[in-house]
Amino acid sequence: MPTHSLSLSFASRNAEEGVVAAIGVCVIAGWTGRDAVALEKHIVELEALGVKRPASTPIFYRASKQRLLITDQIEAVGNASSGEVEYVVLQYRGKLWVGVGSDHTDREVETYGVTVSKQMCDKPIAPVFWAFEDVEDHWDKLILRSFITAGGNRQLYQEGTLDKMLAPKDLIRRYTGGDHLAEGTMLFGGTFSAIGGIRPAPRFDFEIVDDVIGRKISHGYDIVSLPIAG
Repeated sequence: MPTHSLSLSFASRNAEEGVVAAIGVCVIAGWTGRDAVALEKHIVELEALGVKRPASTPIFYRASKQRLLITDQIEAVGNASSGEVEYVVLQYRGKLWVGVGSDHTDREVETYGVTVSKQMCDKPIAPVFWAFEDVEDHWDKLILRSFITAGGNRQLYQEGTLDKMLAPKDLIRRYTGGDHLAEGTMLFGGTFSAIGGIRPAPRFDFEIVDDVIGRKISHGYDIVSLPIAG
C-alpha cells in the first residue's frame, strides 16, 4: 500500500529523534466522549448546524492520508470550514505515540455527508509526538485547547481534560477489536464542544498540554478561503 511521508519528531523522556515517518492509514474517530451528557451536547450542537446524529458512538471515518499536513496555512473552499483540536495517536516502529492535530471540516458538506466532509479539508498536525508510555499513567490530566483569531482578536475556542473522552487503548480496541493499531496508522481521538458554538475563523491554533511533566505541543495555521465560482 502506498504511504504518505511526514517529517516528525518523536520525543521520549530521555531522547528526541527526527524521522520521516511513513503513514499508511488516517482514521478520524467521532463521538468519543466518556460523559453521555457532554456527548449529547456535542451531538445537539452539530444538529443545530444540520448534521445528522451518528449511526454509532464512537464512529470511525476514513480520510485520505494525503490530507495529513504539517503546515502553517491551508486552503479551503468557501467560508464554512472550521478546525477542531484532537489528540492524535500514531503506531510507529512498534510503539504508540501521541500528538495533536486539527480535524478541519467543511460544515456545509457535513450537513449532508459527514464521511465526505472528512475528505474535504486538510488535517494539520503538529510535528512533535510524545511516547504514549510516558503519559499513560496521567493521561486523564492532559489538556486539549484551541483558539481562533478573527479581526485581530484571539479567543479561547475549545478546552478540556482528556478524562472527558475515551482513552487511546479503549478507542483502539473499539476500532480494531484488538490492542494495537496497524503500523503506520494515525488515529484522531475526538474533540470537545466549541465555546460559543462552532464558527469559522481565518486562524486556528491548537495544543496538548502536559502539566505533570511540564511541556506542551502546539501548532497553528491560517485558513485561506477559495472562491465558490458556481
